[in-house]
Amino acid sequence: MLDKKAVDVQVLHVAPLTSVADYLVIASAESDRQTRAIADHIDGTLSRMGQKPLSIEGTTSGQWVLLDFGDVVAHIFRQDARAHYGLERLWSDAKEVPLPEKAPAPVATPKRRIIVRRTASEKTV
Repeated sequence: MLDKKAVDVQVLHVAPLTSVADYLVIASAESDRQTRAIADHIDGTLSRMGQKPLSIEGTTSGQWVLLDFGDVVAHIFRQDARAHYGLERLWSDAKEVPLPEKAPAPVATPKRRIIVRRTASEKTV
């Protein structure tokens, strides 16, 4: 999701609170197009791993896309829609799963120049 610039990504462990899913993934996007792009990325990545969604809702409007993978349900919101619905408040008793820090961008290392010096006997005329 971070590849598509999702912001404020949260994973909530809701298994002790509901039988609907074990985890909710909640993320925000800045536009309808970005919301759909994030959802498409999740769907494509998990489908390639053999995890097909049971249902996908909201791709037409793009304000809130829901991807249901059974044990995991992902909610991708446009930022204003996320603030309006406040799923974090609804699931405030759920434990948040810490996410690993985003890996830092690799630092470019300067290329080394290799200088080959030929001896007088190796030079061709």
